[in-house]
This record gives sequence, C-alpha cells and structure tokens, in this order.
Amino acid sequence: MSLAATTHFFRTAARLMDLGDRIETLLASPLREIRVQVSIEMDAGEIRTFSGWRVQHDNSRGPMKGGLRYHADVDAQEMVSLASLMTWKTAVMNLPLGGSKGGVAVDPAQLTAKELERLTRKYVDQLADVLGPTRDVLGPDVNTNPQVMAWVMDQYGKHHGHAPAVVTGKPLELGGSRGREAATGRGLLYVAKEVLRDLGQPLQGARVAVHGFGNVGSHTARALAEAGARLVAVCDVSGGVQDASGLDLPALFEHVRRFGAVRGFAGGNPCAATEVLTADCDILVPASVGGVLTLEIAKEVRARVVLEAANGPTEADADALLEQRGVVVVPDILASAGGVTVSYFEWVQNLQHLAWDEERVDAELERAMKDAYERVAQVSRSRQVLLRTAATILALSRVGKATVLRGI
Repeated sequence: MSLAATTHFFRTAARLMDLGDRIETLLASPLREIRVQVSIEMDAGEIRTFSGWRVQHDNSRGPMKGGLRYHADVDAQEMVSLASLMTWKTAVMNLPLGGSKGGVAVDPAQLTAKELERLTRKYVDQLADVLGPTRDVLGPDVNTNPQVMAWVMDQYGKHHGHAPAVVTGKPLELGGSRGREAATGRGLLYVAKEVLRDLGQPLQGARVAVHGFGNVGSHTARALAEAGARLVAVCDVSGGVQDASGLDLPALFEHVRRFGAVRGFAGGNPCAATEVLTADCDILVPASVGGVLTLEIAKEVRARVVLEAANGPTEADADALLEQRGVVVVPDILASAGGVTVSYFEWVQNLQHLAWDEERVDAELERAMKDAYERVAQVSRSRQVLLRTAATILALSRVGKATVLRGI
C-alpha cells in the first residue's frame, strides 16, 4: 500500500472521530525515522553499500513491533506506511505494543548465504542502540525468515547480552514459538469463519482464490482447505493455476516443494496472476505484496469477501469501488493480525522464560482473533461504517487514549 492510501484510510477514520488537526497530526507522525547505509564485503572481495531503514512509529501502548524486509523496492515512504499500519494492527488486537517497520533495499536472491548474513549483522550493528525487548522488537517479513531472525538475535546479543525477546519468528531452538510460522494463515481462517457466519454462508465448500503462495498464502490456503473450503485459483511470482472444481492442494504443495514455483503444476489450467484476483470465487485472499488491488482490477473482482493477507493490498480508489459493488473487505490490520499476535505470544514466552505448546498458542490466537473481529464488527454496526474504517477507529481510539494518558 502506498503512503497516500494509508494516509487516506487514517484520515477517513480520524475525521469521523473528529480528532482535530493537532491530535490527528500527532497520531500520524512517526516517533523516529532512521536511515542507515549498510556496507558489506562481498564474497568476491568488492565492497557494496545498501540503503536501509527503520521507522519507529508509536510506543504509547508499549514497545514497538515490526518486521524486517529485504526487497529491491524498499524505500522510506513504504517503511513509514507499514510502520503506521503496525501501530493500528497491534491496537486493533489490543496488544501492549506499538508499530515499527524496517527494511533494506536489496534483492536477497542476488546474495549468497554468507553475504546475507553479513548484511543482516551490519544492519543490526547500525541500529543496536534503538532496538531491544522494551524498545523495538523485530520480526520476519518479506524475504526474511527464522534464520535471518537468528542472526538478528545473535548480533544484538553481542552488543547487549543474551536477549531473545528482541526478535520474534526465531527457530524453536533459539526461543521461537510453536505455531508462529502458520500464525497469519490461522488467524485469517478464524476471521473468515466469523465474516462468513455474519453473511450466512458456511465455510464448507466456499471457493477460495489466493494471490501469492509464499509463507502467508500457502498457510492460509492450507488452513482454509482443512476447514472445508475449496481452492480454485492460486499464483506466485512465476504465474498461476486455476480449476473451478478445486485444486489438489497436497499435489500443489509437492510441486512447489520440488520445483520452487506454482508454474508448471499439471493439476489445473495455467493463468496469469491478475486472473487469480478476478477469479470466480467466494473469498479472495491477496497475500503477495501491497497495491495489487488497483481500481482497474477492482472493477473485475468477483469475490464476495476480500481477506487482506498482505500489508496494504488495496489502493484507496479500489477500496471505494469495492464498497460500491458490495464486496466485503476485511482490512489487513485485522485479517492478517495473526502473525503479530503470535509474535506477541513469543515475546511473552521469552520474557517469562517459558515455552507454550502449540495447542495453547492456537487456542489463544483463536480467542484473540474472534474478540478483535467482534469488537470491530460492533463499531461497524454502531457507526454504520465499513470494517476498514471501523478497525481504524478502534485502533485510533486506543492509541489516542494511551497517548493522552501518558502526557503529550
């Protein structure tokens, strides 16, 4: 999602709440924006420098929390947008955390494992004084994984001593939480059940299209299929495949495991990624990158429900059109909050030196997602606004109250 779209959704809610210009500006402005130059020695001996950022948006409700992404298109505006979304997401879930986001403008596929490790460690070195379990907690994001999080934890520890709670999404062997990898997908499942219940439609037999088959998309597809839904279209960066009668999900997973991509899967008809967004389905799950649901795509969307699994997949004008067309959009700050919720559980476990079993993690996640959805739905009904606006109103009210109580 562009910064313009994030700002539009924020201001829509803020004006309905009549916050006033001063409070609106206060809540919208990041606490801190940091740019770093990350210089590393490549395996061949040359020195390369990559631009990196960490935007710390708000800490009124607790330590800031946000992912670390490695992508060639990372820039300052994207980091500001995503950091603010994390503030609203943690507030919607009523977690005692704020929002942040970090990234490095790099294509990690062009780096060796050793170069990626050096990049990660140097990034942490540049930011070690503003990170920490009670300051800013990192987590995995686009193109980062448990191994990267392990390097983050180790490098931070060289500055401040052993502190596993500085980062979430770690390997289990280093204090990671059971259920973290599948958490966003599981959270989407619980929200989908609530939304369809309100619409009077069972999840059993519901047709699902998933745009993006990385960690979030694949786990979402698996969770929905295990609950009885039918996957009719899916894609990744290589291309897509669709079958109105339903794709064989185990066979698709095996194909992706063997070949690393959806393209070439023989169990359906090849299609373009945009065709997945406009597939004839009940539930559309945009789970790839921000801004994929543009105005032109929104004109062709045939889903009854859009579950935003990615951060900011819907542009502002597309969102307005989907509203006019009667499509129910469950915003990312609610729908995809399962990941940060289980990251919070991991942080809690680290601070308490405990390890929960997966059954407890999943039960706590289901309770949290259902409670958040119901509170957002209540605001939606009472104020006669869409779920996105309702979720943002709920988040702004919580962050605003905390800010005022602490003192400006």
